Amino acid sequence: MSESVRDFNEYKSNLAYDVKNLNLWYGKDQALKDISLQIEKNQVTAIIGPSGCGKSTFIKTLNRMIENIPIVKTQGEILYNNKDIFDKSIKVEELRTKVGMVFQKPNPFPKSIYENVVYGPKIHGIKDKSMLMEIAETSLKGAALWEEVKDRLNDNAYGLSGGQQQRLCIARAMAVQPEIILMDEPTSALDPIATYKIEELIDQLKKNYTIVIVTHSMQQAARISDKTAFLLMGELIEFDKTEKIFSNPRDKRTEDYVTGRFG
Repeated sequence: MSESVRDFNEYKSNLAYDVKNLNLWYGKDQALKDISLQIEKNQVTAIIGPSGCGKSTFIKTLNRMIENIPIVKTQGEILYNNKDIFDKSIKVEELRTKVGMVFQKPNPFPKSIYENVVYGPKIHGIKDKSMLMEIAETSLKGAALWEEVKDRLNDNAYGLSGGQQQRLCIARAMAVQPEIILMDEPTSALDPIATYKIEELIDQLKKNYTIVIVTHSMQQAARISDKTAFLLMGELIEFDKTEKIFSNPRDKRTEDYVTGRFG
């Protein structure tokens, strides 16, 4: 095998997603237009762009959550582990176990902190109490929340602060052992201190997970991501290393957006 073929195969095996010519419509309105990009494992990929450009739509296609909207139609491929996630053989439940989601506003269940974390594992048939406790502890430690809540695991999750609730939602996503965690503006409802803690956490998480984050904050994208995709009116304008996007973009529209001339 030649060195270039070996390098290419190694690169492919390092991909979390290979998105090819993705188009999406809400009824007759096209929201995503021919998007192709590759998301690498154990990196933070930021999706930026003005409101209504397709950021959240794109991220929700990555675990097929967009299909919860009945008028949605898609075209193209999203390869995950070399299989198209739209293929009829792919079970959506299994896909969403491997690809977790954290939303804009913290959305804990109206249950105890402990029950929030073990909800997924219980659905997957784990009943052993010591195993569930181990999952809860590991997930809460992974979300940098364990020390703050270990003495009140039976308290209602609604008693936590906004930032703690968001970290609890990250722990809940981690409890089913995903490979990828999607985050849709996870800090937009949080204060600066809570935002800093989530950003610190994301930096830790990429050692074990692939992170794709939608953010409206250019500063956040610059701080935490390895690569950045700029979307405008449903089109992928530019996708590159974050440093290049912010310091030397190829497209004038990218430069205008990241320098604050519009958006």
